[in-house]
Amino acid sequence: MEAYLDIETTGLSACYHQITVVGIAVGDARRQDVVQLVGRDVTRRNLLRALEGVRTLYTYNGSRFDLPFLTSWLGIDLLSFLSHRDLMLDCWSQNLYGGLKKVEQRLGIARRLADINGYDAVRLWMRYVDYRDQDALLTLLEYNKEDVLNLKVLKERLLG
Repeated sequence: MEAYLDIETTGLSACYHQITVVGIAVGDARRQDVVQLVGRDVTRRNLLRALEGVRTLYTYNGSRFDLPFLTSWLGIDLLSFLSHRDLMLDCWSQNLYGGLKKVEQRLGIARRLADINGYDAVRLWMRYVDYRDQDALLTLLEYNKEDVLNLKVLKERLLG
């Protein structure tokens, strides 16, 4: 079984910022289930439970961002028991540079929330925390869900 993982955070530094959402699409060629850990539910135990049965993990820039953040915050090294493929490196080998959204645009991969970016994700989280804005949380979760589901589409485009 394989999984596609993307995290949302309050900033870029694992030392100063926190993980707000961990999105994971788990499944096989026929079916993908999306698990999203939010806020206090972002725990080592919940992450391990979500990845149960997974052999290969796919990310975009996960080697430099997602996985170090998870190690710093949860004390878990996913590479110690999972095979990992950072799709950003596959993009680079095909002269596709930039963030995930830019690569998606170049490859014609659709995104419903095309106008939202990582900075907006931080602002949505803060609206949720400060004002209990449920619509902001739902938008953030939909944005994260698109990220993890599009990672599978990206993998299929790059690797067949």
